[in-house]
Amino acid sequence: MNKFTHQQPVSENVLFRFLISPERRIFRHLLFIVSIGAVLYNSASVIKNPVVIFTYFIVLFYVNMYLLVPKLLFRNKNIAYCFAVIGILVVVAVCGYFFNPFNKDHGLNIPLFSFLTVLLLAASASIKLFQKGMMDKQLIYELKQSKTDTELEQLKNQINPHFLFNMLNNANVLTRKDPEKASQVLVKLSDLLRYQLYDSARDKVLLTSDIHFLEDFLNLEKVRRDSFDFLISKEGDLSGLQIPPLLFISFVENAVKHNNDPAKASYVNLFFEVRNNQLFFKCINSKPVLKPEANPGGLGLANIRRRLELLFPASHSLRIEDDAETYCATLTIKL
Repeated sequence: MNKFTHQQPVSENVLFRFLISPERRIFRHLLFIVSIGAVLYNSASVIKNPVVIFTYFIVLFYVNMYLLVPKLLFRNKNIAYCFAVIGILVVVAVCGYFFNPFNKDHGLNIPLFSFLTVLLLAASASIKLFQKGMMDKQLIYELKQSKTDTELEQLKNQINPHFLFNMLNNANVLTRKDPEKASQVLVKLSDLLRYQLYDSARDKVLLTSDIHFLEDFLNLEKVRRDSFDFLISKEGDLSGLQIPPLLFISFVENAVKHNNDPAKASYVNLFFEVRNNQLFFKCINSKPVLKPEANPGGLGLANIRRRLELLFPASHSLRIEDDAETYCATLTIKL
């Protein structure tokens, strides 16, 4: 089954999920503690009291990560954080002068020990800043996704009432002119509403179902207008392909709305083709001799443009060709 690709959230990356997920916090801490212990174990020949050094590194790491960085760096108190680091280094130097946890034969290299302290502080601060950055990025993604979903739902809701109003108005006109045709319209309208109320509520529908919906819509229009004809062409393997619901109805609605011509027969031709991992859609309609003042695009086309930008931001192209006799909309979507 083909699916359209969307940007993946940060949380779906395995490495990022390990580094920022609260559920994996205990594994991250165990990995750090084991790493520090392994380094000190391999340095036992120059360390008189490895437990003291191990405790110092662990306490320093977590005090910086869970106290200094959140309370100072995250609150833009950079100068206070620098003074805190300098204070730690002074305490280390003074304590190291009177209490040497290393082997007495080697003595305490205060510059080296200070460098290791700064390195450990930088490492813990970097980890915390990285986690915060990834969590902020994830939050931004979720907010954007929520906004996108809300806007898509609003756009889809704009389509349904507009379409329903047109069809009910058509049926109302036919009840006076031709009750039999009005009955046919209402039967077909019930099928269309069933699709809109149930199938279009889902995120994806089968392309074949959406085409069948368009066919019912055009058949309904053919019942209403004797001088109207349509064609639906399908090429390639369309079976199993899923698309967002009501993706093409705005094109067809506009085509039907703006091609009514009492002087001659009018038509709407739809072409669907799947080729080279792309879906090609073309909607061609005739234009009346007397051109309507309204813009053929209208609100429906503005909605579909916005939906396409939200659904396929970098994987679609839409071309509009408007000449003297026909109006053509061509849409290409990468699968």
